[in-house]
Amino acid sequence: MPKRGYHHGNLRQALVDAALRLIEEKGPTGFTLSEASKTAGVTPAAVYRHFEGREELIAEAARQGYEIFADLLEFAYSDKPSALAAFEATGRAYLAFARRYPGHYVAMFESGVSIQRTPELNAVATRALGVLEKAATDLSEHIPPEKRPPPQMFSAHIWAMSHGVVELFARGSPGTRSPFPPEDLLESGIGIYLRGLGLIDPDA
Repeated sequence: MPKRGYHHGNLRQALVDAALRLIEEKGPTGFTLSEASKTAGVTPAAVYRHFEGREELIAEAARQGYEIFADLLEFAYSDKPSALAAFEATGRAYLAFARRYPGHYVAMFESGVSIQRTPELNAVATRALGVLEKAATDLSEHIPPEKRPPPQMFSAHIWAMSHGVVELFARGSPGTRSPFPPEDLLESGIGIYLRGLGLIDPDA
């Protein structure tokens, strides 16, 4: 792969893109910085001008993933006719993100890199997860205060359900084929949860 053009500032992103490809192929711990540099078409020494090590490289991939994730969630949440529609849209956006950006998804949620690693990563992760909490807060206003779960718990339940559907059925893992589309599994699971809270009519 030709190396020309990296002196214009493209090398850092080229390394992130290389890491994302390797993460998809081998997982977040299945490659070395030397492999990342080779995939990007540069010498191993060049990597250290931008990243101290593999974890920092993965953290940058995660940060970029959270940027995309936050934008998708905010778009899904906005301009919906009801709090329920907005809430359900964020769940579908979670699934869509995991499918469209598998390398980012793994870097964010399966690499072991803490969102506290850098202020920038923490800020964008907080923005993304804040959309889920806002959706839960708006929807839970329809629940009597004495029966209302904390918004953080509410959103964590939906996050866990979405993550479980992604992990088991939306990423093509061997031996986990479902007779139902992942979208249907998530929608029905959210429906059962919301009925239990009294937010959806039992006959709906």
